[in-house]
Amino acid sequence: MLQKVLEWPNRTPARLPPGHPPVMCVIVDTEEEFDWSKPFSRQCTATESIGAQETAHRAIYDRLGIVPTYVVDWPVATTPAAYSALRAIMREGRCEVGTHLHPWVSPPYVEVVNAHNSYAGNLLPELEAEKIKQLTNAIHDNFGHQPQVFKAGRYGLGPHTLGTLAALGYCVDASVVPYTAFNADGGPDYTNCTNTAFWFAAPRAPMLALPVTTAFCGALKGVGPALYPKLDHRFAATWRVKGLLARTHLLERIRLTPEGCDLVALKRLMMTISNSGQPMTLTYHSPSLVPGNTPYVRTVNELRGFLNTIEQCCQFFKEDLGGVFLTAMQIHQLLLKSK
Repeated sequence: MLQKVLEWPNRTPARLPPGHPPVMCVIVDTEEEFDWSKPFSRQCTATESIGAQETAHRAIYDRLGIVPTYVVDWPVATTPAAYSALRAIMREGRCEVGTHLHPWVSPPYVEVVNAHNSYAGNLLPELEAEKIKQLTNAIHDNFGHQPQVFKAGRYGLGPHTLGTLAALGYCVDASVVPYTAFNADGGPDYTNCTNTAFWFAAPRAPMLALPVTTAFCGALKGVGPALYPKLDHRFAATWRVKGLLARTHLLERIRLTPEGCDLVALKRLMMTISNSGQPMTLTYHSPSLVPGNTPYVRTVNELRGFLNTIEQCCQFFKEDLGGVFLTAMQIHQLLLKSK
């Protein structure tokens, strides 16, 4: 699947201007609450955690001058209490709003609900396109804003996704997870993708692929892309080689997220990426701001730790690495000027 996506015509790498300080944006997968351990269901559409997003603004973002990008899915975009809460933050200039497609809760509701079809890129091209179009229109109608940033739910790009996004006027896709495969249940394989952002030729304007920041750290990081996939083979898995390499800091694959990553690891990742000329994206899921919704935040104490990790991570990026915070669309404009 992925190889077809990356054969987009005239694909060219994107870099920050020479001498520019490190850049980071915060992208929040803004979605309904559901039990991640159970099968997907069209009936799970509650969005009570959206009101809690203001907590992160008061505690972290407003003070540090961070304007996060909330990529919202259908339940959020069409539930009045949810979209009203985010719309108020957006109108104050404190956030940007984009699009996040969970196909199982997005009309038209015609496909079978299962793991394979939870990756929208596996759907018939016409069905995927219609789901994206209807969601885009709902965001436009309820937020008074035309979304230009897209992130596929479950990172599920397909061979036709970028073409659909380009036709609808999107400027940024934030779905690719470098060095990571989701093909165990039918998702895309991104193991050959790096952290390098790319431009894709599009009918209206150049479209930017902005990866989810993921990199190898440790003494063996140079061989990480070749070695890491082999660690899932039976012998290596039996002896838990991957865990051993991570504990000894010889080789770790780290994603820039407070979900399942501690602050020490995130600092190592940011130091590894900071001189690469590539923007960084800090990501998490909106339900994590209410205890009990995700495996990452189960208690009030874990929520405090979660918010503290975000705060300390962002402070380290700004104060120790000299980084600056931009929105996804501001990164698009910055990279476009240096193209």
